[in-house]
Amino acid sequence: MTISDILRRKGHDVATIAPGESVRVLVDRLAEMRIGALVVSTDGNRVEGMASERDVMRGLHTSGASLLDRPVSSIMTAEVETCGPTTSVDDLMRLMTERRFRHVPVVDDGRLVGIVSIGDVVKRRIDDLQDERDQLVGYIRS
Repeated sequence: MTISDILRRKGHDVATIAPGESVRVLVDRLAEMRIGALVVSTDGNRVEGMASERDVMRGLHTSGASLLDRPVSSIMTAEVETCGPTTSVDDLMRLMTERRFRHVPVVDDGRLVGIVSIGDVVKRRIDDLQDERDQLVGYIRS
């Protein structure tokens, strides 16, 4: 199973924010969209960074409320691990676990084509286990 299988189910939409937007706008979008991270991108195609709730919390801890008026680029993670559509889900699970990532942008030929969260990976794994269970039950009953 590959990342493209997950994207086929969930879609290819990716929430992004420009690096020059304020952290306040970032927080508003995260809350409004009920998500944990946004891809930082000027054009919506190239990944320039990631900005997450964790980044905001760490920034608030060190800078206080003044952080909210600073640009997203001041708190974003600039070195972002990405994966491709052909990356296996097992490989991505391993990467997310080892590196403690919750969100990984999907890039194909340098272009942002999706994002996968740990929730997407877990949902897919649960669905696979349910399918296997159903097949085994069917086999036993026949």
